[in-house]
Amino acid sequence: MLILSFKEGHDGAVSAIEDGRLLFSLEAEKDSFPRYSSLTADVLLNAVERLDRLPDIVAVGGWVKGDRASNPPSRTGYFGVGEGSVSDVAGRFLGRDVRIFSSSHERSHIMAAYGMSPIPAGQPAYCLVWEGNIGSFYRIDEAGRVTHLQQVMSDPGNKYAFLFGLADRGLAKSKGTLRLQDAGKQMALTGFANPAAMTDSEREVIEFILAQGEIVAELGKEDMTWSPFHNIGLESQEYKNLAAKFSDAIFDRFHSYAKQHLTEGLPLLISGGCGLNCEWNRRWSESGLFSSVFVPPCPNDSGSSLGTAIDAQHHYTGTAAVEWDVYAGAPFVEDTPFDPAQYDTRPLDYAEVAKFIADGNIIGWARERWEVGPRALGNRSILAAPFTADTTARLNKIKQREGYRPIAPICLEEDAPRWFRGPMPDPYMLYFSSVLSEDLKAVTHVDGTARTQTVTAEQNPGIAALLTAFRDITGFSVLCNTSLNFSGTGFINRTSDLIRYGEEHGLDGYVVGETFVTRRIPKI
Repeated sequence: MLILSFKEGHDGAVSAIEDGRLLFSLEAEKDSFPRYSSLTADVLLNAVERLDRLPDIVAVGGWVKGDRASNPPSRTGYFGVGEGSVSDVAGRFLGRDVRIFSSSHERSHIMAAYGMSPIPAGQPAYCLVWEGNIGSFYRIDEAGRVTHLQQVMSDPGNKYAFLFGLADRGLAKSKGTLRLQDAGKQMALTGFANPAAMTDSEREVIEFILAQGEIVAELGKEDMTWSPFHNIGLESQEYKNLAAKFSDAIFDRFHSYAKQHLTEGLPLLISGGCGLNCEWNRRWSESGLFSSVFVPPCPNDSGSSLGTAIDAQHHYTGTAAVEWDVYAGAPFVEDTPFDPAQYDTRPLDYAEVAKFIADGNIIGWARERWEVGPRALGNRSILAAPFTADTTARLNKIKQREGYRPIAPICLEEDAPRWFRGPMPDPYMLYFSSVLSEDLKAVTHVDGTARTQTVTAEQNPGIAALLTAFRDITGFSVLCNTSLNFSGTGFINRTSDLIRYGEEHGLDGYVVGETFVTRRIPKI
């Protein structure tokens, strides 16, 4: 059975599953399209090129006819897990009779986490979906049937991001405005908070925001000029302190419900955009409430097309589990050669690249298929040595992003306990860990944490070989790892864009496939 699945709206994507195996998941933003893109002709053509026959099932994730979750539904719509949340009708696709499947957006998150998880067949589990609009717990039974347990909070992700806009002097008004990038920036700023008891003014603004309903439509920062935090400035200590307490307040509401009601000791599956919050994931992992915690590498809407495909597979076969690999995107496109007048090229030698990085150089690394989800996990990465704060500053300059943003480390899984303490292994860079070595200044956030990715030779042979070679030279199997992309776009996926990026932002070298490339030094 071949299932082809589509996700509408922001973070659009196309996925295909055949006989329980993920063939690909292609996100519209990748290949240097704008972040959070809707479906494009390019991604649709990319998907069709990878199929050798017509699908048996065409799956379309439920969405809305507009830009808010409260707009009229498209197909099975945004909300719901029970009656009406799944549809199965006869249809036609390129002249062939097919089944057209649809299930709600809410189900897409649940089924992505369920089908990608390592829990065995027949194992019941809890699921938490927290994203822009949904903030609920569910129970999945032995047959994969989903029961909604409780909405703990409406709009948790949008409320979390709202605080960033309230403090941002560069945003005049916010009612009706949703900036999808704000939540990640706020997560970085919470690390700068000073520990202290909550003040009356902090409590007032937190309780006011959390009491709102559909916050994007109902409230704007222009309605909160009464708050001392209105336009206080993102780099102010007052805002950073508030951001950390606000983060705690959101987590505590969900944790309180889980502690009281989720008492069976089942595994917890986490999905939705808030599943990218590494601090919250760490707290769930360390809570002791669950036998295990699983977060997929694409918990946000980038995984929704895959979740709908998994839901379709479960609907027709009774089985949700899929065989998958995180490197399920499109291969890198070598569409133009490196100019030999400007670049030296030679076969990839991991020891040579490791020495080049150890000497202080920063490289773009593009090999094989891109990663599913928003995190660079070693196939579309910028890599550097992890030892100096100057490297952090240079990487943030290359990335054209704020200086308060931390740089993540990538580390050999076997060595990770030497350098980091936290939920390990962490192959998808989804948990905060504490940095144990003062030598790793470039990957240590102000609060002593890092968003560590661990890797093995089985998961990514090339990166593992490079880390091993770097350890042979420096004693550390750790590198800086940040995404290879233009500001505001998805991963770079072709040589022409890579060369332009390197020239504009000052990369020192490149690894493309099996080739190592460095700039020629002009002869004097």
